[in-house]
Amino acid sequence: MPLFIVRHQHSPEACPARDPAMGAMLLNHLSRPSAARNGVAIKGEAVVRGAHSLFFIAEAADEAVLQAFLTPFRQAGEVEVMPASTCAEVVASGGCDAHPTQVSTTSLDPADACQDAIEAGLVVHSAYPLNGETSVRDLAGGAVMPNGRFYLRNHFDIPKLDGESYRLSVGGMVERPLSLRMRDLHNLHAESLVVTLECAGNGRSLFDPAVPGEPWGLGAVSTAEWTGVPLIEVLERAGLRPGATELTFRGADGGLVDGHDAPIRFERGLGFDQIRETGALLAYEMNGEPLSSPHGYPLRLIVPGWYAVASVKWLTEIVVSDKPCEAYHQTEKYWYEWVRNGNDERAPVTLMNVRALIASPDQGESLPRGETAIRGVAWSGAGSICRVEVSLNGGPWHEARLVGERRPGAWQWWELITRLDRIGPLAVRARATDMTGRIQPERAEWNRMGYGNNSIHSVAARVI
Repeated sequence: MPLFIVRHQHSPEACPARDPAMGAMLLNHLSRPSAARNGVAIKGEAVVRGAHSLFFIAEAADEAVLQAFLTPFRQAGEVEVMPASTCAEVVASGGCDAHPTQVSTTSLDPADACQDAIEAGLVVHSAYPLNGETSVRDLAGGAVMPNGRFYLRNHFDIPKLDGESYRLSVGGMVERPLSLRMRDLHNLHAESLVVTLECAGNGRSLFDPAVPGEPWGLGAVSTAEWTGVPLIEVLERAGLRPGATELTFRGADGGLVDGHDAPIRFERGLGFDQIRETGALLAYEMNGEPLSSPHGYPLRLIVPGWYAVASVKWLTEIVVSDKPCEAYHQTEKYWYEWVRNGNDERAPVTLMNVRALIASPDQGESLPRGETAIRGVAWSGAGSICRVEVSLNGGPWHEARLVGERRPGAWQWWELITRLDRIGPLAVRARATDMTGRIQPERAEWNRMGYGNNSIHSVAARVI
């Protein structure tokens, strides 16, 4: 409903609060139940002491409904009604003087989605499209990330799909083209996998010199338990024809991008052999709950080990072919581009790099002297984590203890119990090594689009 700011002004001589009956009447009229009966929702109110002014924020179907509700206040003084917007709506629409964003019936309201992300505790980088990261401190909360605090990466509007009318089509070079309802997918064999997803641009803001793109810190990563149908099972039901080697996954989201006149859909491609190796899942649940719209409702692809761009949300089509996908987000984005020895080189973004993050202590935190625990998470797309090492104030590397079960494709908790005896600055550094022998570099190689930054994580704290 439209939002309004109301200002009620009265003279000192006619202050209604001095009349107990009048004051009580206005107070009761302004109550939430009374406002609701009149078609108005009160979001907050306050009186400016000594100024004989009352301000409140209200929602109503239109201004006429609100004006009718304000009749008692008009009898007690002057009333001014001003159309308003939430802060999230202003940012999503591009400024205080911009026209409100026209919300399509097929998309979530950007302002509402942004407000939900903020209230959940995400650090929002852009409201439209909505992109927000988890605070690194929140990574220490448990084996999986609560759905509301799971980071969000979007390229376009967030589609609002109807689960009842939804269909997943599987076509191209298949023996039996499929059109699957959610009911059909729920009737197939289900599996649950704990999988870490990381945006390929995580850590982009730490590259020097700066690179374009979302200025992610270190929180564009989260872990959830995903439940759904193994992708390979659906492909086997469709039956791949001889020579079929490539799969294109098409989401319901799309829009305009620089350099293209017509709108495009979000699409990504993977080879059939790559899919078979990953154990990819067509997920319809996240941490035991149906997917929310921001996370891909009603169905998303989950590709363990790969940067999350491969885990296409709002999945509507799988196209089987003998040719690689040539979509915009496959050929023009998500490539490492380097200049090496004066020559341009590029390689596609695929598996997640090995990485450890320090969740505790937090940046700038003060720690008491004595025994303390350094904790964090580590993950890699190429293999399980086999070792995490921690260095304090530039000293030797000490091996941390790996905590909990090792799950392929999911992050690994770690901790180091140590003593802090000297007051003063404390520099904590952590690095991980995976089962394939990959180890975090001191500094990740700079690339033009800012992907894959897995430089050794460092936190500056203080011992008091």
